[in-house]
Amino acid sequence: MDFVPVIDDGGTALWFGVLGPVQVRRQGAEIDLGPRQQRLILALLLANAGQPVGINDIVDVLWDQRPPPSAVNVVHRYVGAIRRSFEPGLAPRSAGRWLLGDAAGYRMRVDAENLDLLHVRRLAEQARSDEEAGRLTEAMSAYETALGRWRGPCAGISELATFDHLAFGVVDHECADLVRAAATLAVRLDRARSVLSVLRRMAEQRPWDEALQAQLLLALSADGKRAEAITLYQNVRGRLADELGVDPGEELREAFQRVLRQDSAEPGPSPVPGRLRIAGVRATHRVLPAQLPADLPHFTGRDEARHRTLSVVNGQVLARVSMPVLAIDGIPGIGKTSLAIHLSHQLADAHPDGQLYVDLRGFDPGRVALPPAEALHLFLNALGVPDAEIPANLDARSGLYRSVLAGRRILILLDNAHDVEQVRPLLPGAPGCLVLVTSRRRLTGLATAHGARLMTLDVLSADEARAFLIARVGAARTADDPRALDEIVERCGRLPLALAVVAARALTHPDLRLTDVARELRETRGSLDGFSGDDVSSDIRTVFSWSYQRLGVRAARTFRLLSLHPGADVTLSAMAGLAGEPPAEMRALAGELVRTGLITEYRPGRFSTHDLIRAYAQELMRSHDDEPDRDRATRRLVQHHQLAADRLLDPTTPREPPPTVVAPARNAADEAVAWLTADREVLTATVHREIDEGRPATTARACPRAASAARDHPGRAHGSRSTLGPVTFAQGNHPDSVARLRVPRRYGPQPPR
Repeated sequence: MDFVPVIDDGGTALWFGVLGPVQVRRQGAEIDLGPRQQRLILALLLANAGQPVGINDIVDVLWDQRPPPSAVNVVHRYVGAIRRSFEPGLAPRSAGRWLLGDAAGYRMRVDAENLDLLHVRRLAEQARSDEEAGRLTEAMSAYETALGRWRGPCAGISELATFDHLAFGVVDHECADLVRAAATLAVRLDRARSVLSVLRRMAEQRPWDEALQAQLLLALSADGKRAEAITLYQNVRGRLADELGVDPGEELREAFQRVLRQDSAEPGPSPVPGRLRIAGVRATHRVLPAQLPADLPHFTGRDEARHRTLSVVNGQVLARVSMPVLAIDGIPGIGKTSLAIHLSHQLADAHPDGQLYVDLRGFDPGRVALPPAEALHLFLNALGVPDAEIPANLDARSGLYRSVLAGRRILILLDNAHDVEQVRPLLPGAPGCLVLVTSRRRLTGLATAHGARLMTLDVLSADEARAFLIARVGAARTADDPRALDEIVERCGRLPLALAVVAARALTHPDLRLTDVARELRETRGSLDGFSGDDVSSDIRTVFSWSYQRLGVRAARTFRLLSLHPGADVTLSAMAGLAGEPPAEMRALAGELVRTGLITEYRPGRFSTHDLIRAYAQELMRSHDDEPDRDRATRRLVQHHQLAADRLLDPTTPREPPPTVVAPARNAADEAVAWLTADREVLTATVHREIDEGRPATTARACPRAASAARDHPGRAHGSRSTLGPVTFAQGNHPDSVARLRVPRRYGPQPPR
């Protein structure tokens, strides 16, 4: 049944449908939406119900991480074709009135009058309101009307794409919640037959949704079909055992017992708005744990991570993996907890026996890390075990925990873990459960011993960071100054926590223009003053300090001095030279920094850090290390690069490096050229720092000379142009500088010798 839209386009109204195969109708007649790709784009836009969809999201849904080079242009062409299908007379490159584009992406101009999804949401809200007010008959009528709008899986996605995209899955979860809520009330009012048809169809499409199967059992029994209900339970139990190797969860078992007792009375409270999974029936004496913190109202980005997670979880469950574990790591402020909570809400529907959550306080200097025994105590209490029955011994407590979880399908989120040993006792032993772990450390031991999948988060892409701000600050406000928006994104280093702090400040001061925010960040460059906040949990300095305060004295000093390094990355030997530490011991110190998330070993032997973490290190250095110490560290770094260049690239040099310098073997010519190539930017920055400080640029003279000795003529040319030329110019030797800058013209590919 269609409803009558009110938005009119020159006397021709459009109606959009996404609760089933995607449809667009004009005056009752269905519009031809063109090829599959165009229908898929429209389906994604409608599933987001008027919210902006980034171009990267559209590319991802069309090509599933394998886009062609022309993907963006192809999307623009498809969007133009969709617009013309709505408005045949639309001029080329015109936006029209239905499919809008802005800095956040594309969105549809729809509301509850012309999009079935929004219309159903309004009816569901009305039904919940009536039910809470005791108007049960009116609530049931609203539910029945809403169910009448549902035609099938969102967008008929199986006909459009070979994989499930998160946006469509969210809508399907929402519809399943609606059906469960309607069935709960229908059984209570003895009107089960009115929802039975839709409930059957939904249960067929979601065979692993035990809460839905439980509702179907009760509805069948309430409608006098007790034998069919018993057969259904036996089929579901057999399917779970054969394909997943698990028994039915508690909710489904209890529904079956009620069917056997012919007790289909009121099965429990009505659903909670906004949840992806709403429990239907449950025992009155037991509360299923639902401990997940609230999801972010404007979660954006991380589409690739979400898609990978859902694929991994689905693959492991179907492969009968006994205990899927996903460990998310990354630097402070990268958004590990936010992503894990969001994923947990998305996956809660597949775990009908509840969700457990605990903050393990792995990097909280104000409190000690939560002992595993205490975390187990909290979990066992949540699972209904009284204090008197919980053993004192850790192993016994962990064994009881695994026994209680046996046969249940529960999602467990272990947030802010310190190390593998803190996590290990909290892992279930039976199949059916899912564990998500977050930590600043990469928990390799979980992958080794328990087959965990490891996921390291990087900063957001530029598009994701812009969408992050737009979703929080508002599209209208950000559209006024896109340049300021881009500058804020870069000043924040695309770090989610920094972006969130800036967005909160903009919302707190609605009269503050984004241009003013960008100027504040520009004026505080090199410090974290632009990212301070009133909330300790979101203050950037505080969040970084939780890692810094975990460091030993020598590792902390090394971290501070790393802010003196001029390049984007640093080698282990350069780190040793800078800190004046023995090279043999620097690996352990670097490992300590990596484990706290303050630096990242992005390639074997090469380390990098985020710009804001570098700024934090600079602030600490100014307050802890006096100027003579900083000067000595800088000179050690310069000496390291000079001696390394001499010894590595010029085998004739008699100089031996001091203990703080590590140089490769003298006869490794290929490795020598590779070293010069990899460190060229660092060497150039070091030379220019020497120029700025009025020091003799010995490094600048050593590099071209050594490159020439190694027959690296392009390296010598680059060195002359970018380092020695500016040095001689700064020293007043202008003719020599000009000659140096002309060197690259004389050096080309050399014949083999």
